[in-house]
Amino acid sequence: DLSDRMDVPDGVSENARLAQVVETMRKVAERTGAHFVDAFGPSKRWYKNAEAPLTIDGSQLRSEGYPRLATLLADELFGNVSIKAGVPREAVHEAVLDKNWLWHNDFKIPNGVHAYGRRFAPFGPDNYPAEFIKIRQMTALRDTAIWMAARREATDLATADQGTLKLPEVETNYEPSLKTGDVNYRSGEDALAQLTAAPGYHIELFASEREFEDLANPVQLSFDNQGRLWIAVVPSYPHYRPGDARPNDKLIILEDTDGDGKADKQTTWADGLHLPMGFEFAPEGVYVSQGTNLVLLSDSDGDDKADTKEIVLSGFDYHDTHHVISAFSADPSGAIYMGEGVFLHSNVETSYGTVRGTNGGFFRYAPQRRHLERTAQLSIPNPWGIAFDEWGQVFFAETSGPDVRWMMPGTIRPRYGNATHKSYNLIEDAHRVRPTAGLEFVSSRHFPDEVQGDLLINNTIGFLGMKQHVMQDDGAGYHSEHRKDLVTGSDGNFRPVDMEFAPDGSLYFVDWHNVLIGHMQHNARDPLRDHVHGRVYRVTYPARPLVEPPQVAGAPIETLLDYLMLPEYRARYRTRRELRGRQAYEVSDALATWVSALDTADPRYEHHLLEALWVTWGLNRVDADLLRRLLKADDYRARAAAVRVARYTGHQVPDQAVLLAEAAADPHGRVRLEAIVAASWLQPDDGMPALVAAGQLPQDKWMMNTHVTALAHLRGESVARQRAPADDTDLTGAELARYEAGKVLYNEDGNCGMCHRPDGRGLAAAGFPPLAGSEWVTGDTGRLIKVTLHGLAGPIDVGGISYPGQVPMTPFKDLLSDEEVAAVLTYVRNAFGNEAEAIVPEAVARIRESTAGKQGFYTADELAQD
Repeated sequence: DLSDRMDVPDGVSENARLAQVVETMRKVAERTGAHFVDAFGPSKRWYKNAEAPLTIDGSQLRSEGYPRLATLLADELFGNVSIKAGVPREAVHEAVLDKNWLWHNDFKIPNGVHAYGRRFAPFGPDNYPAEFIKIRQMTALRDTAIWMAARREATDLATADQGTLKLPEVETNYEPSLKTGDVNYRSGEDALAQLTAAPGYHIELFASEREFEDLANPVQLSFDNQGRLWIAVVPSYPHYRPGDARPNDKLIILEDTDGDGKADKQTTWADGLHLPMGFEFAPEGVYVSQGTNLVLLSDSDGDDKADTKEIVLSGFDYHDTHHVISAFSADPSGAIYMGEGVFLHSNVETSYGTVRGTNGGFFRYAPQRRHLERTAQLSIPNPWGIAFDEWGQVFFAETSGPDVRWMMPGTIRPRYGNATHKSYNLIEDAHRVRPTAGLEFVSSRHFPDEVQGDLLINNTIGFLGMKQHVMQDDGAGYHSEHRKDLVTGSDGNFRPVDMEFAPDGSLYFVDWHNVLIGHMQHNARDPLRDHVHGRVYRVTYPARPLVEPPQVAGAPIETLLDYLMLPEYRARYRTRRELRGRQAYEVSDALATWVSALDTADPRYEHHLLEALWVTWGLNRVDADLLRRLLKADDYRARAAAVRVARYTGHQVPDQAVLLAEAAADPHGRVRLEAIVAASWLQPDDGMPALVAAGQLPQDKWMMNTHVTALAHLRGESVARQRAPADDTDLTGAELARYEAGKVLYNEDGNCGMCHRPDGRGLAAAGFPPLAGSEWVTGDTGRLIKVTLHGLAGPIDVGGISYPGQVPMTPFKDLLSDEEVAAVLTYVRNAFGNEAEAIVPEAVARIRESTAGKQGFYTADELAQD
């Protein structure tokens, strides 16, 4: 029970359940003759008698706790014997850790979906069987090294490793003549000439790998409270290869110390990482994604070098390394939102119970309470962009799909394995592009007045650059319209993946910069996968002055509170973060004075009040009076934001259920929707009144699915899914059965529908042609089967429109059987308004055999000559 020093459960209810589990296990062990070790009873005695906490949160052991558990297990399993004198414990320990690292990267190999899973074909057989042999040979050598260390004998592992299996060379399937990228990389300055900014804007190169060789495969950037630019770099992507040097991914800081607009100083804050796909600052350090773990890295002595590491939570999956918890972004309280993609099955033990997620969604971790929730369980393949608007509403990019969505309607409490309705796409058809990475709202006086609040989104295939969309209200939800392409690139290696507004109001973005893109089109070990390039660019609007950067780090509390009125969202974001690191009672006292002095005639008065409420939320000392005041605000956006605060502060606001029921009757739909979502997380008796109240008022499209699902989940039920209407096809019998099977295959993750869309209309803006009305689909069956089996790369004309084919179509010869190919082709030839003869498996088999010697992708010209 650590509840007297931190806001975590006292353990009473959990311990009662654990005691029952222990007794059940004991009885089963007695009945079956199994050896049983009770670690629960001894651990309670350790906690009671220890002078300092042995856990970080009540349930997860600190380094001081693990030796006690290790001793207990060793004694119970092998007998209580004395430790042998003279054993070099440190050397043995190092040898064990060395073996453990390799063993874990075999047993729980990162990227397992490609190494042995559903995406093993078509490229996995080229390398992964050999990699498994090699890593097990290396692990066995290290097991021997442990015993050698115990005898004070050294092992030359570097030499021993030379005798393990030599991995086969993997050949690239990249075809330079198709010009989907360029193996001759341009320098940063030369690549800059290939970028075009919208009229009135200017792009400049801030840093590249030429000046800073550690700037390789940058994946996320963010500015700290000192105004310094931090970047996570992952040159080890897609993951460690046995025999290579251990991964050395990093968090680096780049600074412009002389004010010339270019970085001239690098600080390596953390190294020795492996795939830090997301990071977020907090007063206590930096939270970082590390495979199966969420870790907290801290700099205890202020030398700008992380020197402590705490595994905060474990049990996250990394079966696919580009789907792992990533794209970290903090809500107004400082809680960290993390995206997680398809294929992954996370099971995370916390002091509040186990948190599970499967096949796409988002986690929310509140450091103040060490509380994790699966905040949204959505049917999305690969979310790589999370952004909050100035009222605290959160949006996300689907990434593998072209859609951007409002997250809140899908954040009702989920049922494991059931995807919640993910609400509606916000991007108009003509500008839907994929794959996207990175979201940011425009909030900078340096940019024109009329673009404030616009949404920015990057794209890395087909259209290369950054699109800008106007965001407008639409009932309870939102509507967007494309305003312009803010950045457009013509260098095929340009891959913008994240962006953030700097303290001076300019916009920074990072470029992954890689000739190859796409994990289904090329081998994970393709020799052309780049591990050395990366760029940082800066967008300015020269007609307007830059913003004077607020000095956030170390500023007096009174100054920080005034910063909450700055127009820039990111300035307020960093300010709230700084305030979370100050003494809560000092901030609370100053905040009360600050609120009382606000000008009630200020047009943004209620937003200033909301900022104050958010500060108290972030301090984990919510001001209940201010909360109630904002629940009655004139501005519905402030009321909706206040309901969000009420949702997470029921442990401090005893009348939470009453407040939510009142909000559920609010005149504005967005407020009611927030109340519906919040009520779904309560106990049924507490939450149902809010859902009943909301059901008595009109509901628009944004509310209906959420309300139905929330009602079902509070009743302990899954939502009954409506059966899709029958398709309009004349096929019958076996052909109809094949058509129906093909429809399922078409829409599976990673198959056709991801690029060509469920409606077969493709994504013209992203370079993916339509299947509807396409002669390529309804015409020559042999040509269609060849394309499906071996893939297609390079330019292609469809319906009078030329598509560049920048990323090849996936070859399905090793992914689908003859029957499956026939099924999916029968479907596409008779769906989307198409009508053509069905395909039979025998036809697929004949062409598979006749083209067995085909190497690489087909091109349109090659097919025309067949």
